[in-house]
Amino acid sequence: MTVKKISWTNAIALAAVVLAITAVVVKNVEGNTGRQLLNVSYDPTRELYRDIDQQFVAKYEKETHRQIKIKQSHGGSSRQSRAVIDGSAPADVVTLGLYSDVDALRKQGLIAEGWSKRLPNNSQPYASTIVFVVRRGNPEKIHDWPDLLRPGVEIITPDPKSSGNGKLSALAAWGSVIKRGGTQEQARAFLKAFYEHTTVLDTGARASATTFAVEKVGDVHLTWENEAIREVAESKGDLEIVYPPVSILAQPYVAWVDANTTRHRSEADARAYLQFLFSDEGQETIARSGYRPINPQIARKYSTQFPKIELFPITLIARDWDDARQKFFAENGIIDLVYKPKPQ
Repeated sequence: MTVKKISWTNAIALAAVVLAITAVVVKNVEGNTGRQLLNVSYDPTRELYRDIDQQFVAKYEKETHRQIKIKQSHGGSSRQSRAVIDGSAPADVVTLGLYSDVDALRKQGLIAEGWSKRLPNNSQPYASTIVFVVRRGNPEKIHDWPDLLRPGVEIITPDPKSSGNGKLSALAAWGSVIKRGGTQEQARAFLKAFYEHTTVLDTGARASATTFAVEKVGDVHLTWENEAIREVAESKGDLEIVYPPVSILAQPYVAWVDANTTRHRSEADARAYLQFLFSDEGQETIARSGYRPINPQIARKYSTQFPKIELFPITLIARDWDDARQKFFAENGIIDLVYKPKPQ
């Protein structure tokens, strides 16, 4: 048998070819892993974005031939906003409960000026409100805001310093007095009594739901409408929703985080992801998940799911969200004056 010798020159050339092929294979494998977005959201949206993410990923890959993975982070809306600001949650997109929680990122230079005009409906893909969840048969006969202050009634709602749900509950309670012609002094007295009936302030909406529904603490739970729908559906008849005659108009906001999408090179993906929320498919999923869609045709289709309730805007009780944040939730604001933590 004849053994053919390979010269050093040929050996080096062959090695170079092998390395080049390997580099191409590695690059292709890396390319096939796709892209990734981090959606930093508020507490009770886990189920909504689980469904949205599945639909968007399939649609995006079909249209662009690019794979994408969506990661989620959930917690109290204001706490989530702070996590994006301090860098512990490097969000590509935020889908938070309050305008002020998103705009706080603009103030820190993370989101561009005019961010709310970059998407339809001022970057509000759906609306919601605060409703009551009570136990079977409504034993405390709670139907309206004044009923919350009856002797012995124990309220469960999240901490207004960390939770969008907690902030909206406080603002809804205050506004329920103003809406009916009450004075600022009467609203302050009502909110002070409200917190005297509140024995547990969890950090977010889902933790409060667990306290009320699972641990069976309290007589009434003030929560997002979608969370109330989920909570009651999972209770197997142990809980009921009560719609008070009036409550606050809650309008969650969404945005891509320019500082992070620039660094991650993910702006096009992030923009497409958020635009999907305003599509017919996204709006259908939003409605099925217990949020009030902005698409009028889809809203009519799901009208029986959302009882009519008089919803007042933030401008009833403050100039705008910035004013409300300063007036109610800043240091030495109204919340600090009316709520005194109970000794442990």
